[in-house]
Amino acid sequence: MAGGGFAAPGGGGTQFEAKITPIVIISCIMAATGGLMFGYDVGVSGGVTSMQPFLKKFFPVVYRNTVEGNVGSNYCKYDNEGLQLFTSSLYLAGLTATFFASYTTRRLGRKLTMLIAGVFFLVGVVFNTAAMNLGMLIVGRILLGCGVGFANQAVPLFLSEVAPTRIRGGLNILFQLNITIGILFANLVNYGTAKIKGGWGWRVSLGLAGIPAVLLTVGSLLVVDTPNSLIERGRLEEGKAVLRKIRGTDNIQPEFLELVEASRVAKEVKHPFRNLLKRRNRPQIIIAMSLQIFQQFTGINAIMFYAPVLFNTLGFKDDASLYSAVITGAVNVISTVVSIYCVDKLGRRFLLLEAGVQMFFSQVVIGIVLGLKLKDSNSSTLPSGYAILVVVMVCTFVSAFAWSWGPLGWLIPSETFPLETRSAGQSITVCVNLLFTFVIAQAFLSMLCHFKFGIFLFFASWVLVMSVFVLFLVPETKNVPIEEMTEKVWKQHWLWKRFIEDDNYDGGANGGIGGIDAQKNGRVNGFDPSSQL
Repeated sequence: MAGGGFAAPGGGGTQFEAKITPIVIISCIMAATGGLMFGYDVGVSGGVTSMQPFLKKFFPVVYRNTVEGNVGSNYCKYDNEGLQLFTSSLYLAGLTATFFASYTTRRLGRKLTMLIAGVFFLVGVVFNTAAMNLGMLIVGRILLGCGVGFANQAVPLFLSEVAPTRIRGGLNILFQLNITIGILFANLVNYGTAKIKGGWGWRVSLGLAGIPAVLLTVGSLLVVDTPNSLIERGRLEEGKAVLRKIRGTDNIQPEFLELVEASRVAKEVKHPFRNLLKRRNRPQIIIAMSLQIFQQFTGINAIMFYAPVLFNTLGFKDDASLYSAVITGAVNVISTVVSIYCVDKLGRRFLLLEAGVQMFFSQVVIGIVLGLKLKDSNSSTLPSGYAILVVVMVCTFVSAFAWSWGPLGWLIPSETFPLETRSAGQSITVCVNLLFTFVIAQAFLSMLCHFKFGIFLFFASWVLVMSVFVLFLVPETKNVPIEEMTEKVWKQHWLWKRFIEDDNYDGGANGGIGGIDAQKNGRVNGFDPSSQL
């Protein structure tokens, strides 16, 4: 991975001397196992909720609907508030934990916050595996959600701060890659445990979440904390030593001085959450929040949470539905690898815009096929040819998401906030993400029941809206050092520069880094509609 496949520095900003050292690669891989745990939790819930013994024990009403066909509509078999709460409670807990994680990330460091996440994961796995009633099951999910809140807060920051600028995008996407691997692993496990006789296969599925939980816990004990975090907490010499170690060079003074200056500015901010509301920070917070909302309204989590349930709804048998979920999980992993290779070459905007076209097309096709070919009755199944087409279109959608909105929804916010608001900004980012993940998880099966095939057209319309948002408002951030985002990105954007310049900042046209210079350097910071007037 360190040997190639990443873009060379290009025209973005100051490039500090840095080698791609083994300790950076190893640290990032170990930290990114937080994504593995998150992905496994996402993938495993959809699988166990399609297993008859699990439904019979915890959700007997849903069990009767699926076995006895008590519900007339094919789309309403799994419409149950309790079943949705089992899935969504994790994200509600994660949302709450995020506020505590912001404090620990800032005061205790990224490393210790990841360790706390690992402990939450381990305890949550024990509760879920040993669950004897719905209460134990929900408590376990809540504990896992706390782990998600702490991990999603610390891991993206850790990856962005440890990685050299020129490969920051690729290494940061390791978090999303591990999410996709976790989902695939969960789908494979579900496929195997569904065949276990005796009705206890679901316990194995939930219990194997202990593997990524142990990996994250052990990994957080072995990695070094980031120089940014150490310097921010006043441990300058230790931060300098770690910076020298991870950069693989003695020529670290320029980067070290920039981190010290950023820390000095950050310490002047006594209330980071209040500071986020200042005019100069609005571009970052607006984009971060919008990306999280849009990421959920692509419909991806609706598909990944409930893939086996969804395919069952479309008339696939149990084995076929789990098999189809495994296929989509594999596509998810492969496409995320594509993103790691391309994000620092093609840039963030290109991937987001291309994926918008691909996701819109695939969801419209799925909606049309289901509307024309799947009758709304409990016994209806999709003709085999059209069923294959639906799986292909789902894979087309998943692949587009996996190299765009999936990883970039986490990458862009983690690299755009200045140090003084970075922990608070990441906290808001995770909070908004988990809030809307909770909303979709809690509402999807009911929406599927009421919207029927129109659910895919609903999400397709959102994809159109978010693509327009990216075209006009999301700037390019590839190859720009994190501490230079204000000068190199926000002051060059046709709209956001007004927020920066009006808040006692020098205008973007001064100092040789203005809009004209930025255009000469090939910097793309959003489509300016005024340029066409």
